[in-house]
Amino acid sequence: MTIDEDFGRDASDVAWRLDGVATALRSHNIDAIVVGMGNEARRAVLRMIPAGAEVHSGKSKTLEEIGLYGELMDSGRYDALRLRIFAMDRATQGREIRKLVAAPDFVLGSVAAVTEDGALVAASATGSQLGAYAAGAGRLILVVGSQKIVPDLETALRRVGEVVLPWESARVRERLGADTVLEKILVIYGEWQPGRTTVVLVREPVGV
Repeated sequence: MTIDEDFGRDASDVAWRLDGVATALRSHNIDAIVVGMGNEARRAVLRMIPAGAEVHSGKSKTLEEIGLYGELMDSGRYDALRLRIFAMDRATQGREIRKLVAAPDFVLGSVAAVTEDGALVAASATGSQLGAYAAGAGRLILVVGSQKIVPDLETALRRVGEVVLPWESARVRERLGADTVLEKILVIYGEWQPGRTTVVLVREPVGV
């Protein structure tokens, strides 16, 4: 996809702005890497994660699209918490599951939008990943396609409602027969601890 039809913009028109966004992120203590293609993003992320590391990720469309989600879950090189959690009994081990998800050593994912001045906007129905994004995880690594760059926070929130939520609802409806809901939004303006968060910005559109 090259056109973000809901906003009427060609994603190639915003790709050149990634360098400015990367500069803004770095000024907020967030490391930023700019790459051209999804496969470059995958390689960049894998270089950051040591073999055997404890890693958690939800089923991010972005990570799936660049082949990173499968690498984390299927390669056997990492301690993928999602696989461990699926083998647990939520009725009897709910507390343990909650703690594992809240504070993994590495959490990987994406966001719904990033503003030109470097604010990252993540949205969720349950909020299960947002605590780890905000502070719980030891390291946060986000992969963000160029189509997610927006001018300001107002536009970022509009993108959540007009682009991301309908796509997520369609996916949940197909799987569970019901729409999802938007309950929680996290805005990350910066990072207190330098080196904790890295954003890999991709010049081509990836994800939703």
